[in-house]
Amino acid sequence: MNSEADTAQARKPEEANFRWNFAVNMMDISFYMLGMNLVSTSTILPLLVSRLTPSKIAVGLVPTLFSLGFLLPQLFTASYAEGLRRKKPFIMWVSGFGERLPWLFIGLAVALFANSSPALTLGLMYFFLLAASTSAGVTTPAWYDLIAKAIPLQYRGLWAGVSFGLGAFMGIAGSALAGTILTEWAFPTNYALCFVLAFIALMFSYWGLSLNREADSPVVKPQTSLWSYFKRLPRLLRRDRNYLAFLISRSVANLGGMASGFFIVYGAERFGVSGAQAGALTATLVGSQTVMNLLWGVLGDRKGHKLVLAGSTFAMALAALAALLIPSPLVLWVIFFMVGAVGAGDNVSGLNIILEFCAPEDRPTYIGLTNTLLAPFRSFAPLIGGWLATWLGYPPLFLVAFLFSLLGGSLLSWWLREPRHEDNTAPLDPGVALASE
Repeated sequence: MNSEADTAQARKPEEANFRWNFAVNMMDISFYMLGMNLVSTSTILPLLVSRLTPSKIAVGLVPTLFSLGFLLPQLFTASYAEGLRRKKPFIMWVSGFGERLPWLFIGLAVALFANSSPALTLGLMYFFLLAASTSAGVTTPAWYDLIAKAIPLQYRGLWAGVSFGLGAFMGIAGSALAGTILTEWAFPTNYALCFVLAFIALMFSYWGLSLNREADSPVVKPQTSLWSYFKRLPRLLRRDRNYLAFLISRSVANLGGMASGFFIVYGAERFGVSGAQAGALTATLVGSQTVMNLLWGVLGDRKGHKLVLAGSTFAMALAALAALLIPSPLVLWVIFFMVGAVGAGDNVSGLNIILEFCAPEDRPTYIGLTNTLLAPFRSFAPLIGGWLATWLGYPPLFLVAFLFSLLGGSLLSWWLREPRHEDNTAPLDPGVALASE
């Protein structure tokens, strides 16, 4: 009885701060989305790379580096996050200097060197892009554990939907502004200005993050060596076959995303998409995200996040199929609406579903393990796409992307069991958890 009373007592600060934390985390996400849409990795960054080099593989490196930096470090910091009673101080330090500042440096590099030394500009852009994404990856296990403490299970889909939906709505204005800047300003000042404005938006996001009211974690694990931590991971995969099915299904689905960064380059090469049109297509993408974030969020809360991920994977299949079968510039609007639906599904359910596979004290491990194991598939898929586009052309790229997306969506639909309906409350190591004092 005492332990139950202690647990209830530990939850009281979080419940008291729920509305506040809902609002400030919504501010964090919405301004972060605004900033990232000003330098969209689906439209703006690929177009910038195509101005600096004719290499399609170089275009594919943008999502590859972003994904590798974001996904690979997470498993290495998950154990550290599990040993923190409060995650916010660690998150604030890394996300401020490492995650947001590099976008300003990219803007400066573009402004100073894009005309005189495109190769140097490209190298600096890749370096700072990797720095930003790696810092984001380092903090993600701790950050989403902070979100899980602040936002109860029954509201996480709503919070993600509203937050990312508002961010996408703000991103429509940002995309329109980016399109105007790319059209009206000369290169490279136009791209440099987009990065500076993105940095300003990201600092407003940082302010929202700083306003979180975090309670102590009710259960904290003792710090262990990295080797000891890694040794228990195979046991996790053997014990949880449904989680293993999730990893395999998501890996296949991620391979289907190999075409996402090439839709805008395909449009520019085949239909002569201008800077203003690129901004309009980005607005279509984020407009789709605005609507679909809300719809996916409600669906995830009511029916489970498995259904959201399956639906968004099938949306990617439709985007690739449309690019393959309909040789018209009008199809680009359909494609980018679908790409927005894919991004919204990942925003709402990509992390939320992971929280439902495990006990609360194991959340950083599951988040880190998931994203690290998915990293090769998510990161190298764009490089495979670049190779296919270079040597075989766009139609084979779109065909392969369609097949992988169709298979991934099918596995998520009919092989994976909805984790919300499973008993996932047993901790991995019940004997090592330390009660909060």
